[in-house]
Amino acid sequence: MIDRGDDVLVHPTAVIDEPCSIGAGTRVWHFTHVMAGARIGRRCVIGQGVYVAATVVLGDGCKVQNNVSLFDGVELEDEVFLGPSCVFTNVKHPRAAIVRKHAYLLTRVLQGASIGANATIVCGVTIGRHAMIGAGAVVTHDVDDHALMLGTPARRVGWASHHGHRLEFRDARAICPESGAVYELVEGRLHCIGGG
Repeated sequence: MIDRGDDVLVHPTAVIDEPCSIGAGTRVWHFTHVMAGARIGRRCVIGQGVYVAATVVLGDGCKVQNNVSLFDGVELEDEVFLGPSCVFTNVKHPRAAIVRKHAYLLTRVLQGASIGANATIVCGVTIGRHAMIGAGAVVTHDVDDHALMLGTPARRVGWASHHGHRLEFRDARAICPESGAVYELVEGRLHCIGGG
């Protein structure tokens, strides 16, 4: 049985295995495959050619662009954005001749984080709240909240606001150009201290 909320749209070419859960207002587009056991929150948009494995959990308001595979062990909190063709792994040392399903590692993407097109997220990491992972970056370790990560391997090159803008600091404070929120760096951590 598919536990399907109100106003769920599933394109006729999508394959939805039973049982799974799809929250109200979610859209599942062309040629996507949702495996039995997957849990997808409310108001999500699942693009074309996406694969959602059995133990995957998506929070509310997630947007998964085309050609993303969410393998066992991936958990997305609310309002996570995944760019086209970004890649998640689930085993640290894969070999075709050796079965390592017992070695799948949990990979968590926390609330409001964004992952750019063609980025790779190595299994076992946690990506912090409102972090921004640049296109093509390869994330090999945990990422701080609001961190802006670029490169291979990905390194923090700055900080991103709640609205996704790169923050420019003066005297350890920065203002988001879109929301007007004020951010402050305290002991290497970014904090929103007001506004917006």
